[in-house]
Amino acid sequence: MKKQKRRKSDIEWIVIVTILAFIIALIMSLFGEVILSHVGLLISIIITLIFIMLGIIFDVIGVATTAADIHVFNSMSSKKVKGASTSVKLINNKNRVSSICCDVVGDVCGVISGSSGVAIATILILDLKMNTLLVSALITAFVSMLTIGGKAICKGFAIKNSTAIVHRVGIILAKLGFK
Repeated sequence: MKKQKRRKSDIEWIVIVTILAFIIALIMSLFGEVILSHVGLLISIIITLIFIMLGIIFDVIGVATTAADIHVFNSMSSKKVKGASTSVKLINNKNRVSSICCDVVGDVCGVISGSSGVAIATILILDLKMNTLLVSALITAFVSMLTIGGKAICKGFAIKNSTAIVHRVGIILAKLGFK
């Protein structure tokens, strides 16, 4: 009976996270497309970098939540430290937090930064008459390098600083009303 409830809960979670991914991707994609279609090269580059950084930040949060020690936060929570009880909830739901942060937001940011890279390549090709193949390949490689390199560098940071990161996120969420 317990196994069936857990399985049902897992299936519900998969459906929820899939729908959430669709909604977040749709909103971010529309935002990116609307903005990128009306701005120049410099703003397009800045927006692409913002999406890359957002993906890295959420990856850090997901990894830190997975690596954090709940005992530290249970102790802090018993002492009524701000954000500690929210941090306990994050760690107790680390699979879901990691899924949302790393998979949903992180992957959506990866896709959006890729399509933002296409917008940059289009500007360079059409406005500056640059070589299509070379520009497309270089922009794709550059966006990939920043995303993958940034996440690789930050994973170690997230693991080493998991307590501080999860606590900071717990404080922010508590201030936003998530208890």
